[in-house]
Amino acid sequence: MIIGIGSDLCNIERIQASLDRFGARFENRVFTPTELAKAKRRPFTYAATLAKRFAAKEAFSKAVGTGFRRGVFMRDIGVVNAPSGAPTLALTGGAQARLDAMAPDGHVVRIYLTLTDDHPWAQALVVIEALAPPVAAS
Repeated sequence: MIIGIGSDLCNIERIQASLDRFGARFENRVFTPTELAKAKRRPFTYAATLAKRFAAKEAFSKAVGTGFRRGVFMRDIGVVNAPSGAPTLALTGGAQARLDAMAPDGHVVRIYLTLTDDHPWAQALVVIEALAPPVAAS
């Protein structure tokens, strides 16, 4: 069953303006080291890479229904890639706690994430699914 859906549209130029104005202070407040390392490998699309990740954090906070309150912080939500290359989220702290609290007992939670950008926009969609445990055959 779907237990959360969130989406966000982020302006890449707004992220670039924050990078220009606040530099490392902004980067370190919002993004994980893994996210920053990925963006640094993409110098021509650095701001767009971070804008997609910013949108993913916002989309997740909407999917769990808290926004950035009740212990859910941006740095607790990190965009990583699955072995297949597909983007997904790595959660820590309050973000993981909120997700755990949403999950029905005995269910396994899966997070689906899609990212896209077309300058000047970056977009993310998060779907959170709770899968019931398999029923034992009799």
